[in-house]
Parts: sequence; C-alpha cells; structure tokens
Amino acid sequence: MTTETVFDQKIYFNDKDLSYLKKNRDPVVKWILFAFASIATVFVFLIIIFLFINGAPFFIVVPLNDFFFGTNWLPGAGDYGALPIIVDTLLVTLGAIIIALPLGILTAIFIAELAPPLLRKVLKFVIEILAGIPSIVYGFFGVIILNTWLKDIFGMHDGKSWLSGSLILAIMALPTIVSVCEDAIRAVPDYYRQASYAIGATKWQTIRKVVIPAGMSGITAAMILGIGRAMGETMAMTLVLGNKFRLPDPLANMLSQVAVITSTIASTWGPTVEGSLEQRSLLALAIVLFLMTLIVNTLSNIILTRVQRKFTGQKPKEKYSKLKNIKMSQFFIKYKQWILTAIISIIILLILPDYISKLIGAIFCIGLSIVYYIYKIVPKQRKILVIYSVLLSFLGWVLSTWIGIFLAVSISCLIFVSLIFLKRISTVIQQRIWFIIIYGSSAFAVFAVGILIYYIVVTGLPVFLEPGFLTGVPSNSGREGGIFPAIIGTLQLTGGSILFALPLGMFAGIYLSEYAKDNKITRFIRAGIDNLNGTPSIVFGLFGVVFFLLFLGLPRSLLVGIFTLGLMILPTIIRTTEESVKAIPKSFREGSLALGSSKWQGIGKIVVPAAIPGIVTGAVLGMGRSAGETAPIMFTAVRSHSTYITLSVLNPVMALTYHLFRLSNEVTGGLERAAGTALTLLLLVLILYSFAFIIRIRYEKRKKW
Repeated sequence: MTTETVFDQKIYFNDKDLSYLKKNRDPVVKWILFAFASIATVFVFLIIIFLFINGAPFFIVVPLNDFFFGTNWLPGAGDYGALPIIVDTLLVTLGAIIIALPLGILTAIFIAELAPPLLRKVLKFVIEILAGIPSIVYGFFGVIILNTWLKDIFGMHDGKSWLSGSLILAIMALPTIVSVCEDAIRAVPDYYRQASYAIGATKWQTIRKVVIPAGMSGITAAMILGIGRAMGETMAMTLVLGNKFRLPDPLANMLSQVAVITSTIASTWGPTVEGSLEQRSLLALAIVLFLMTLIVNTLSNIILTRVQRKFTGQKPKEKYSKLKNIKMSQFFIKYKQWILTAIISIIILLILPDYISKLIGAIFCIGLSIVYYIYKIVPKQRKILVIYSVLLSFLGWVLSTWIGIFLAVSISCLIFVSLIFLKRISTVIQQRIWFIIIYGSSAFAVFAVGILIYYIVVTGLPVFLEPGFLTGVPSNSGREGGIFPAIIGTLQLTGGSILFALPLGMFAGIYLSEYAKDNKITRFIRAGIDNLNGTPSIVFGLFGVVFFLLFLGLPRSLLVGIFTLGLMILPTIIRTTEESVKAIPKSFREGSLALGSSKWQGIGKIVVPAAIPGIVTGAVLGMGRSAGETAPIMFTAVRSHSTYITLSVLNPVMALTYHLFRLSNEVTGGLERAAGTALTLLLLVLILYSFAFIIRIRYEKRKKW
C-alpha cells in the first residue's frame, strides 16, 4: 500500500481511493459543466418569468383587443393602443432588410468570388471591424448628417422619419450580412466550381446556380441576423425616427415620423412611476418585442434546418405517418392550406375592431394563400415569375405614394420586362451586366459605411484633440470639459462584465463541444442560448430593472450594469468557445487518451490551451459589445453627470454611450462635444475588435493542423 500527503497535511489515500477518485472525476466535471451550460437557458426563463410577472397585470386592466388593435397610444390619457408601434416596428425592419439584404449579398459575392486576394483580405478585415461599431454612433451620424440630407432633399421639418430609420438600420446591418454571407460563399468547396466550369458554365452561372444555392444556409442565417439586429435596435432609432405614435399615412409613406417598440420604451420609461399602469404598458411592449424575436429565432432554426436538409440530400421525416390511413385526416392533409386560411380569416374577423380592418385583413390573408398556391402549382421554371410579380407589386405600391399610381405601375412593368429580357439574352452579356451590378453595389455599400466613418472623424477630431478633453471632467451638462469619468466608467463596466461572463461562457462552451450529446436536453440548452443571443438589448435592460433592482432590491449601480451586460455577452462567449474547442483536431484528444489521461485531463491540458486564441477572441468581442451598448445600462447602472471616478460597485457610473446619447438628444448645444465623444467611443471599440482579429490572424498563421 502506498500513501501520499495532500498539502503536507496528515490526509492519506490508498491506491483504491485514488483509483476511485480518478475514475469518477470525469462525471463530476461533466455535471459541473452541464450546470454552467444550463445557466443561459435558466436566464431565458427568468427573463420571460419576470417580464410576464411585471407586465401581465397590465392586461387585466387593458383588454388584449384594445392593446393589440387600438390605434391611439396616449398613456397619460388612458389610451394604450399599441398597433401603430407594432406595425411601425415591422415597417422599419422591413425597409432596412429590403435595402441591406441585396447590397449585402452582392457585396459578399464580390469579396468572395471577384475581388483580388489582397483586396479581399483588406475588405474582409475592415467589414468585420465595422460590424462592431456601436449603434449609438450610427444614431449620432443619423442626427447630424442623414437627417439633414433628408430634410434638404424632401423639404422636411427635421428629417426624422421611417426612411431615416430604415437607412440607418440598413447601414448597421450591412457589415454583419456581408461578413456572414461571405463566409458561407467561401465555405463552398472549390470542386463545386470546377465541376461547373467543366460542363461549360460561365463564372456568373456558376455563382448563381451552384455557389449561392450551396451557401444558402449561411445566406439565410445572415438574413435572420439582419432582421434580429434591425428589430432589436434601440438607441439609434430613438435618435432618428421622431417617435410619433401613429401609423404612416398612407401606409407606404416612408417620410412619416414613426415610433418603434424599442424607441418607445427608451424614451418614455424614465419619467414613469414605479408600478404604474404606464410603466406596466412598457413592460407589455417588451413582452411583445421578446416574443417577436423569439418567433424570428424559431423560424430561423426551422428554415436553416430545411435548407441544410435540402442541399445535403437528407430526406425529411415522413409527416402524418400514423394518420395517413384515416379518411378525415387525409382530407385535412390534402386541404390544410385552405383550412388554415379559413381559420386565420375567421380569427381576423373576430378580433379586428372595425369592418374596414376586418375586410382588409381577410383579403390580405386570402391573397397570400392564393399567391402561395399559384407558386406551388406553376412549373419550376416559372416560379421566378411569381416571385417577380409579388415583389414588383409591392414596389409599385410603395412608389405610388411618392410618384403616383401611373408612374409607379410604369416603373414596375419596366423592371419586370427588363428582368425577363435579361434571362433571354446571351450568357456572356448576362454575366457582364450582373458583374456591373455587383461592382456598383459593392462600391455603394463601401461608400455608405465609409462616409459614416469620414464624418465621425471630421466632426469629432477637433474636439478630440482639445487639451483636457480625454483627461478632464464634464461641466455645464457636458457642453464643456472632458469625458475622463465616462471613459473610466465604460472600462469598469466592460471589464466587470467580461469577468462575470467569461468563466460561465467558457465552461458552457466546453460542455457543449466535448460532453453534450444530440438529445432533447442539449437541443433545449442550445435553443436557450440562441434565444438569449437574439434578445434585444433593451429587454436585457428591463430585465435588469425588474430582477436586480425591483426583485433583489439592489441599487442602480455599477454592479447591476456588470450583471446585465454580462448576461448580454454570455451567448457570444459560449459560441466562440464552443467553435474554438471544436476546431481542435480529434487526434489531439486521441493522443492524450492513448497516454493514459482521463477525458477531462486531455481537455484541460491539451484541447483548451490549443483553443485559447479563439476563446480570447470571443472575450475581446464581448468586451467590444459591452463597451458599445447603451440600452442595457441606461436604466440600471449609469448617471448623467459626474465629476469624479466611482470606486464602489454599489454606485452608478458615467459611460461613453449614455453620455453621447444625452448630448445628441437631450442637451441643447451638445452636438460638438457629442462628436468628440462619438470618435472616442468609436476608437475604443475598434481597438478592441482589431485586437481580437489580430489574435485570430496570428493564431491561424502559427497553427500547424
């Protein structure tokens, strides 16, 4: 029998004890990691529970019908009709996606397939950096530049409008869409292209008929990410929309001032009384927003699964296998589309408040069903004509509010004829035309993002270079002095959030990569992480209020801001850790096991150290996002003005993002100082993101597997 001492204490283990500990260490570690991975899902449920607990009493006082279909939002007068706000949210998001998605896909095609190697690397690096620009910086650009342009071009009062919001959201979503689409296109194996060239296809035919379909999973993911980014944006929309609680008149009038859910919450939460019906109405809006993003995330998972199944040759599971022999079931299966259409139409007729809206809703529902039926029955080569017809009809409807029905119909018909003509000309001319369109779209996308950076630098540099701006304290409500307390507060929030989120995210990512099996529990955990990742930042802010401030009784402070930001960046760290660990070759694990190591020893001493650069990259990306967020901390952690540095975690702090928001929106004459603050924030976040990408590049050069 052998004995060993532990830390020189008189604690002895025999061979049997040591063997038992070694044998049972891995299951213990597995359950610990499982607990960390479950935390994200737990917080998803906590968000749902606490939002519903605090928001549901509103619906006891205000009927659902009045809330969802009322057209007047005047809480002070007791009117809580949220229909204009919900519809405006969908319209602004739709406008942004219509602008950003084609530009993003075409720019991604240029970078992945047409650009020279050196230019491709430069553009890819720049676009990934631009994806980290804080949303408040985009909002500031909208206030000082975009709204001014729209005001001068269209003769508007101040330029705030649905069009301004959609344009800003499109510019914001563009780097993300381009980056994800480019990754998807580059991931298509080269032999796909070579096989296409071998049978005589042109480069454009190969891109359109081989590369894009093969990368459709990633392109679809980019579209969903763009929708989620647009739907959940808060601070930029608060600055550029005008926040008028009304429907556009007419509905396609993009020059109308509107208000989305996020801007409504951000602009009206502050003055509300705790526990009042007005405050609960804002929580009800947050519930609606959370459910909307939940639906988007769920649909994205379904779409991605179907797309991947289609392009990998997997057969879908047979549906209705147990019911196919029952006559009644056969009837429902055969006519399920029309039965669902009838049910939805009846629901619309029952819940909508007036006859006109009932008629319009029913016609719209039936019309969509008819279009879908036509799309299913027409031959495959004619399906594109149905898509063209629907899209151009929508375009004509939008243009009719700007230039009249006759010109709108004429332009739509001209575009339709041009698209048909384009399909009938020679493939060489088709390629030249499409390449011109791709080059032009890429140049426009780069110009749109580049001009934002240019104006931020030009307007902010004189203030940024002033002596004492970076080292002094603010005075006269921020119109004078420096921003040193805001810089330190931002670093405190950023550093604290990463210290909170990094251990949880690392252990959860390791569990999902190394221990999790493909079962219902694992899928449930992944769904929780995905939904947490897609939750709008303003919802995190409200959760921080109702959970940490109201339920736990913590004061508005640095600590609450750290917890709220940490929850927000947790999914990013989990995902980057999981992917980094998965990227380590399986041979590393096999070699460790062959030398007698346990599974956890191999993971802890071989796999994780090899994945450290990727984990560090995720941590730095999380820090960049923490530094650039406003909505999660504006109600939980920040103060508007401070002449000293906060050292206690139980006191509020200044932050660059909130300081910029106040100077842009609330402080008269604060735009000059706001420009310097925007440049400072931009440089801070871009430095963090650049650091992350430099780590990744050096790691890719050094790795030998």
